[in-house]
Amino acid sequence: MPHVIVKLWPGKSEQQKTDLANQITEAVMATLGYGEESISVAMEEVSSKDWKQKVYDTDILHGEGELYKKPGYRM
Repeated sequence: MPHVIVKLWPGKSEQQKTDLANQITEAVMATLGYGEESISVAMEEVSSKDWKQKVYDTDILHGEGELYKKPGYRM
């Protein structure tokens, strides 16, 4: 714990996904104080044609209590 899930369109390289997972891990360690052994990061690829139904409508539009960063807005 914690487990971070990144949903993204297909097409990023394995190296890009690995680099992102490493950067997320570093940020979680620095911000929340967990050790690396406690953190997991998953990448879930969602096609652009399914994005609205599977991600935007469920996680972004109706995920108000859990969403900490909205598209287009800087925190």
